[in-house]
This record gives sequence, structure tokens and C-alpha cells, in this order.
Amino acid sequence: MARESESGLPIEPVYGPEALEGWDPAQKLGTPGAYPFTRGVYPSMYTGRPWTMRQYAGFGTAVESNARYKQLIANGTMGLSVAFDLPTQMGHDSDAPIAHGEVGKVGVAIDSVEDMRVLLGGIPLDKVSTSMTINAPAALLLLMYQLVGEEQGVPADRLTGTIQNDVLKEYIARGTYIFPPKPSLRLIADIFKYCKTEIPKWNTISISGYHMAEAGASPAQEIAFTLADGIEYVRTAVAAGMDVDDFAPRLSFFFVSRTTILEEVAKFRAARRIWARVMRDEFGAKNPKSLMLRFHTQTAGVQLTAQQPEVNLVRVAVQGLAAVLGGTQSLHTNSFDEAIALPTDKSARLALRTQQVLAYETDVTATVDPFAGSYVVEKMTDEVEAATVELMAKVEELGGAVNAIERGFQKGEIERSAYRIAQETDSGERVVVGVNRFQLEAEEPYEPLRVDPAIEAQQAERLAKLRAERDRSAVDAALADLKKAAEGTDNVLYPMKDALRARATVGEVCNALREVWGPTCRRTRSDLRNFSLWVIGGGQRTDPRHPKAECRTRVRHSLSCLVSPISPPTSQALS
Repeated sequence: MARESESGLPIEPVYGPEALEGWDPAQKLGTPGAYPFTRGVYPSMYTGRPWTMRQYAGFGTAVESNARYKQLIANGTMGLSVAFDLPTQMGHDSDAPIAHGEVGKVGVAIDSVEDMRVLLGGIPLDKVSTSMTINAPAALLLLMYQLVGEEQGVPADRLTGTIQNDVLKEYIARGTYIFPPKPSLRLIADIFKYCKTEIPKWNTISISGYHMAEAGASPAQEIAFTLADGIEYVRTAVAAGMDVDDFAPRLSFFFVSRTTILEEVAKFRAARRIWARVMRDEFGAKNPKSLMLRFHTQTAGVQLTAQQPEVNLVRVAVQGLAAVLGGTQSLHTNSFDEAIALPTDKSARLALRTQQVLAYETDVTATVDPFAGSYVVEKMTDEVEAATVELMAKVEELGGAVNAIERGFQKGEIERSAYRIAQETDSGERVVVGVNRFQLEAEEPYEPLRVDPAIEAQQAERLAKLRAERDRSAVDAALADLKKAAEGTDNVLYPMKDALRARATVGEVCNALREVWGPTCRRTRSDLRNFSLWVIGGGQRTDPRHPKAECRTRVRHSLSCLVSPISPPTSQALS
């Protein structure tokens, strides 16, 4: 009897040559580093060097996060990945009333270029690649990074890294949007143009399926809705007057990796094939780099449990192996205690060591795309591709990603998938070790990392000092220029950089844009708090040993704040 994959596709007990009858390897596979890139975006993949080990980190103040980054570099990480707190992600200063109780909790608090200078102190920006998980205010953090690089004497054309900058998935599955869709897309196009001229080696966007997957999307839904968002961004940039080959080589993607190795490998291979075809056939891209789907992977936090958390070490190793076999360009492996709290130094080190064992103690780096030609993986790749293309066609029928978002299509599909997963877990049909099978009568004690609540007062003091010492008239003039650019068609990043150089704060810059573009919806302190009180997998996985304020994970946000003017009530999605 056939099992079903996470995407609802059949998995047969045995596969043979008949599974690939009429299958043309020249058309479906090609060679590594060549169209359709099924086997990987580079000819040698990991045979020359392993993937980039990029561990996501950030908490408390810039001082504490800087120390964690230096520790990761000392332990062998190849690139930095910055987690920001929710006030920063939502464009609020740490002393804003709405930020109370959230400062430094799920990431580092950055209020101005002063904080960014501390965050990056002693880190050579011409040698370290940095990824910043920031979306609506992505332009601000990128410009602060550039300003610190200038202070270090690093030319902008030597800065390398990535900003997530993917606001469409925020409307679908996460909720940290600030502005309405139209000005948000205009801001993204401005970033594309700015980076082409000023920071040419920077990856301008990381189009993300990860958060949709963590909200419950199946593998096929994850890549379908992610690629549909990617198409929307390409159309936006082309409509803004850019040639596709001027910006497409700097596009990147971000996916999840689950414990279901076969389907995950098939998913990654199918995604590369679809994107290459779309860019070549629909957008006429000529540069081979424009056809490459380069992606970062993070292991699936939603599969981690607060019960028997050490078992998560095994889950993460399996998830990481799936990402590597699927050809990821960089990887973050979650810490085993992420279902309970922020990672400790020890758990963060073990997460990195997991990647190092995969890279240096196994033979998965010895050959490119080792599953190529496998009856089951090639069949599953074709089936995932077909299911993905079908979903992408439905998005197109609704007028593209933005129109589909406004009608609640993606969100509804994801919620149905999440509901199915919850039902299967509750019934025991889906086994979760330590949760609905193989439980312990009593959990062992675990002391999590706790964020010092005094951080909020410290950040407020820093802000007060900054405001007292800076030239207020220069800040006001720069913010006025920013609003003028936002009202017109000029690129907003140039006056924005001037404002940040004058030491305008994140909140002041975002508020200036809110005055022109308007907020998407009004947010309250309880809305912001809801984002940091979710825990992996719902109520049955909540760890009763620790207060909810300490129970968080970076990788799944509640949908409770997403009911807004651009999406229908969630109850409609299940009808």
C-alpha cells in the first residue's frame, strides 16, 4: 500500500525502471551547473568546498550579539546571520510604547547606526558575508551596514551578504509588514536599483518559503508560493525599468528542510528546474546566472519539540542531510533547545558541529547530486514539479501573487495543510517521538538562556543619549528629503542613507515613510507580544517547565495578527 508524501503525493513501496518510462535525462537533468540546473547550480558543488555554514543568531543588545558572532566565527562558521528583535522588524524604536516587553527578546535590538557599529565591531566586513533576516525595514539595515563598512574603510563593492527583504511572504504567513503592498514593492525595486549601482555583490532579496512551510505549507505549496512571489518581484523590477539580467543574478531563495529526506531532495531539485524555465522562457533572461535558483536552507523548527529536547539533535542532523543532498548553497542548523528558548552557547555550538560532521566526516561531498538517476527521487522530483506548477497556475489565474494574497488564496491553502498536520498528530497517525509516542513520565530539568529584562532600559538610555547629542536640524532636514522622495519617484535609499548617517533612528525613518505611504493596519502592543509567545507545533508541544514569555522559537509566527484589510478572516480558509 502506497504512503503519501507531505504534499499528498503517493510513495510506492518499490520503484523500478517503469517509474521513469519515457524519461529523458538530457532534458530533465542536464549536467551540474547547466540548464535546467536540476543537479545543482554549480558544476563542482561541494566537491571543491562545502556549503556555507551560516548560523542564525542575535539576542539582547548589540554587545551580546557581537560576542556570539565572534564565538561562532572562532568555532568555524563561514558567514554571519543576524536575527533582529520584533520592534526592529516592525520599524519601532526600543523606547516606543508598542515595543515594551519585546526589546531584545527574539533577536538583537538595533535602533540606529550606533547600535550597528557595536554589533559589527571587530568583524572585518570585507572578509565576512552577512545575512540579515529583515523585511519591511530591510533598506535601513542594509544602509546601516554600508555606513559601518565605510567607517571600517571597506569599499561598498567589497561588501557581500543578503537581506531577506521579502515582504510578500509577510502578508501570507508571518505578519511583520509595515506598509501596504504597492509602496512595499516600490521600495524593493529601489533596493534592487541601489544595489546594482552601489553594492553590486549584495544579494538583494531572499525570497522565502521557510515561513510558509513553518506555518503548515506542504513542500509543493512552499515552492509554488515562493516562486510565485519571485515572479512578482521580477515583474516589479522590470516594470521599474530594469533589465532582467541586471538584477536576477542577485536574487536568492530561502527554504525549509524537513526530516522527510526523499521529498525534500525532490523539492529542491524541482524548484531549480522550474525557476530556470520561468526565467528563460517567460522573462527572456540571457545570463546563465539569472536562471540559477541559489538558496539558503534552515532546518525545520516546526518539527522540534520541547519534550525530550535532546532528540532534536537527531532531527536536525537528518534535516541538514536532506538540505545537503538537495544542493543548498548555505545552511543553518537549528539548536536542539529552540523549542524552549534562545539557544545557549553550548547548543549553538552543537548545531554548528552538526554541519561540520556532515561536511567532513561523511562522503556526501565527494560527488555531485548523488541521488541523480534514482528511480524514486527522479519520479518524486517530476511529481513535486507537476504539483507545484499546478499551484502556480492557480496563482496566475487570480492575477499574480499580490492579487492572490488579497483574496487569501495562499493563506487558505496553507491553513488547510496545517489543519491536516494537526489532525494527524492529535490522532497519532503522524508519529512525533516524545509527543504522541515514546513519551517520558517526567521531563528532565532544563535551564534555558534568559534575556535580561534590563536590556529595554539600557536601549532607552542609549536612545536618549543619541537624541541629545545629534544635530536635530540635520535629522529633520534628511527626513524631509526622504518624505519628498517617497511622495515622488526618486530612489528613497539615497535620502534614507543621509538620514541614518545623521543618526535618525529606525522608528523615525519608518514613521516618515508611514506618513507618506500609510501603515497596512494599526498594530497594538498585544499584537507585537503575540509574535513572541508562540511555541512550536501548538499547545501539545508547549513546555510547561518555563513561563510562556521565555518559550519561543525563531521559526514560526502565530497567524493571529494576520487578519487585516488585505486578507480574509482565517475561518473562511477552512470552509
